[in-house]
Amino acid sequence: MDSNPEVRTGSLTSVKSLNRWIGVAAAACIVLGPLPGAAQTQSSKHSPPLSEGAPQQVGISRDRLARIDQLCRDAVQSGQIPGVVALAARRGKIVFHNAYGTADADTGRPLRRDDIFRIASQSKAITATGVMMLWEQGRFKLDDPISKYLPEFKSPQVLKTYNEVDGTWTGEPAKRGITIRDLLTHTSGLGYGVIDGDPRFKAIYAKAGIVDLFTTEPVVLADNVRKLAALPLHHHPGEKFTYSEGLDVLGRFIEVISGQPFDVFLQTHIFGPLGMRDTGFYLPESKAGRLVQVQKPADGKWVRYPVTFYDPNYPIQGAKTFFSGGAGLCSTAKDYATFLQMYLNGGELGGVRILSRTTVETILSGQVPVDLWGNGDKVYGLAFGIVTEKGKAKGGEGSPGTFDWGGYFNTQYFADPKEGLIGVLMKQTQGGNDETGWKFRLLVEQSVDD
Repeated sequence: MDSNPEVRTGSLTSVKSLNRWIGVAAAACIVLGPLPGAAQTQSSKHSPPLSEGAPQQVGISRDRLARIDQLCRDAVQSGQIPGVVALAARRGKIVFHNAYGTADADTGRPLRRDDIFRIASQSKAITATGVMMLWEQGRFKLDDPISKYLPEFKSPQVLKTYNEVDGTWTGEPAKRGITIRDLLTHTSGLGYGVIDGDPRFKAIYAKAGIVDLFTTEPVVLADNVRKLAALPLHHHPGEKFTYSEGLDVLGRFIEVISGQPFDVFLQTHIFGPLGMRDTGFYLPESKAGRLVQVQKPADGKWVRYPVTFYDPNYPIQGAKTFFSGGAGLCSTAKDYATFLQMYLNGGELGGVRILSRTTVETILSGQVPVDLWGNGDKVYGLAFGIVTEKGKAKGGEGSPGTFDWGGYFNTQYFADPKEGLIGVLMKQTQGGNDETGWKFRLLVEQSVDD
C-alpha cells in the first residue's frame, strides 16, 4: 500500500501529486505492486472523445429532443424536483446537455451542466470494470473463491438464529465459499447494513461497526472489509440475489491484486485514460463549490437534507479515507456518459483500450438466473441490469441489450448498444414524487429519427 498521505487522501483531492506519481510510473514503464504493466493499453482503434454534435447528423430529431427540455422544465417548475442535469448522446455525439433548477436550496444557486453529483451505486459499474481489467490479465478466475485473495472470507457462515435482546447470532457453514462472480452479481449472501431489507442484518452490521456507503469518519476500506467478512450471510452463496456490499469487497480485492490503493487504481487506469477529470471519491477545495447539495421536500419546498446515518458533505469534509467501490464516487453527467461511451465502443475510447470487446460482451451477458432476479424484463450481468426481448416488448426500456442502473441520490443512466444511445440524468434528492427517470428514458429513445 502507498504510504504517501497526499495520494491516500482521495482521487480528486490530490491531482497534482497523483499526476506526478503516474508520470514517474509511466516513465519507468511500471506500476506499483505486482501489476504487470498498465491495465489499459493503446488500441489500433481510435474512437473520438465524446463531443457535442448536431442531432440530425446522428439520426436524432431536434423537435423530439424538445420534449426532454419540456419534461425537465415542467418537473422543476411543478416542484417535482429541485434541479436536474440531463444528457443524451448518440454515436459518440452529445445531442442534448442542459441543466435546470437549483443546486442548493439555501443559496438558490442555479444548477450548471458541469456540476458534480454523488453517484452512489453508479460507482458499482466502475468498480466492476476495474475488476474485469485485472481479470483480462489472467490474474484470477471469476469463480475463484474470494478467500484465495482475502483470507478473512474463509469459512463463511449463513445466519441461522438471531437474538434481538443481546444482538448475538448463530450460523451454519455455507455450502461453498463466496466467489468473485458472486460479489459482482450480488449473489454472495452479504448484506447492506443500514439500507438492508432485513432488520436483523441492519442490527448485526451496526453492532459490528460496518460502514455502509459513505462516511466522513477516518475509516479505511481494508478494516471495514475485514469486519464484514466475520459476519453472517443472508443465504448460501449463489442461491439468491441480495443487493450488497460486494463491490466494496471488490474495491479491496483490486488493491490486493494490483498492489495499488483503490482510488489510485481507478484514477490511473480508468479516469485518467478516459479524461474523466471530475470523477473521484472526494473533491478538492477548488471543486467543492460545484458539488450539488442533497435536498428533500418539506412543507411544499425543497430543503437541504440533514445529517442522518451519513453526512451529505462527505465528498468535501471529514477524513476522506474511505473508498467505497459500491457507492462512494462523485461525477458529472458528461464524465459518466464518457464511461458509458467506452462500453458502447466495445471497451475503447480515444485510442485507449480499457476492456477487450470480448470482455465487454461477457460483462453485458446475463449472469444471474431469471428466477433469482427480476421478472424476465431484464437480466443481471456483471454490475448492470440488461434489457431482454421481453423488456423491449414492454416498451420504454430500449433495445435488447440496453444496460442501466442508478444511484441512491436519484441518479439514473442507460446505454443502448443497438441504437448507440446514452442517457444520463443527474439529481440529488431523497424523497418526493419524481417521475423524470422513466419519462427521460422513453423520451431519449423516441428522439431517434432515422
